[in-house]
Amino acid sequence: MVAVAKSLPTLGLGMAALGRPGYINLERGRIFDSSDANTADVQRRSVESMQEKANEAMTTLMAESKANNMLPWYDCARSYGLSEQFVGEFLRGNNVKPGEVVVSSKWGYTYVADWKVQLESGAPHEVKDHSVENFLKQVEETKANIGEYLNLYQVHSATFESGILTDSRVHEALASCKNENGWKIGLSVSGPTQGEILREAMKITSPDGTRLFDSVQCTYNLFEQRPGSALLDAHNAGMDIIIKEGMANGRIFHNEKVEEIATKCGFAKDQLALACLLAQPFQPRVLSGAVTPEQLSSNAKAIDLSERLKSDKKDLLNEIMKECVIESEQYWKDRSALAWN
Repeated sequence: MVAVAKSLPTLGLGMAALGRPGYINLERGRIFDSSDANTADVQRRSVESMQEKANEAMTTLMAESKANNMLPWYDCARSYGLSEQFVGEFLRGNNVKPGEVVVSSKWGYTYVADWKVQLESGAPHEVKDHSVENFLKQVEETKANIGEYLNLYQVHSATFESGILTDSRVHEALASCKNENGWKIGLSVSGPTQGEILREAMKITSPDGTRLFDSVQCTYNLFEQRPGSALLDAHNAGMDIIIKEGMANGRIFHNEKVEEIATKCGFAKDQLALACLLAQPFQPRVLSGAVTPEQLSSNAKAIDLSERLKSDKKDLLNEIMKECVIESEQYWKDRSALAWN
């Protein structure tokens, strides 16, 4: 049985953009693709090449976590290509003991892109299935990859439509998984109704009467702030709050308001954006979507900046959040238009 982590670290590394060749983050081609014309496209993002890039980022997180006096934390998913395999092999290869790291993953989507970036028009990269049968299948796959390290297992993108919120068979299976493995159980949410989904999930209990879900992983950033009140309620109820897509899939770097405020204050845009999230009253943990050591090291500087925002720069924090927010429906419409690249 894995010992449950007492608390999640402040900053973790999300593996969505490292465990597979394609994702919707902006400018992946500039970051990943070699300038060597003799290098074939397929080699630039081969399994071996992506695993090497993932190892570089994971090594950097080890160093940054040590510098910030916290455990390194890696967040995977069954649909993030080979993310679980990459993390498991990295940790075993570096003789990392289970108590020296925090690992989380998700079930509910299956990766079906066959290690390709571009698919035929309309073809999905991942397929959702929140049935109990799929859970029982995917939890065994996760155990094989990272079972001895896992601390938190999450429903991937819970929605009203997927049936996960009302399926008692799944709830019972998740509760059994929690008891048998010593893992915490969480859920991730997406879309304009994240807050409503979270509030409904908070009502679900295990057979012993305790709340089923220990954490929520939610999209929240300078642009998308609608779920803030629900996140505060969840925090006050004792749930861990995990923020994903803190950089809005790279759109933070292309926003004039963010550029203006960051320039005026003399802060890097990524550090300012993530620090604003860490300074929120629901005391979140934040996942970095970095894919290079340089990006991750820069992201990690947000930890110290967040403390300044919470103490002597509260007015700046309020200004940024007020100036950058957009309507939730517009945020998700823009996100849905992002192309896999």
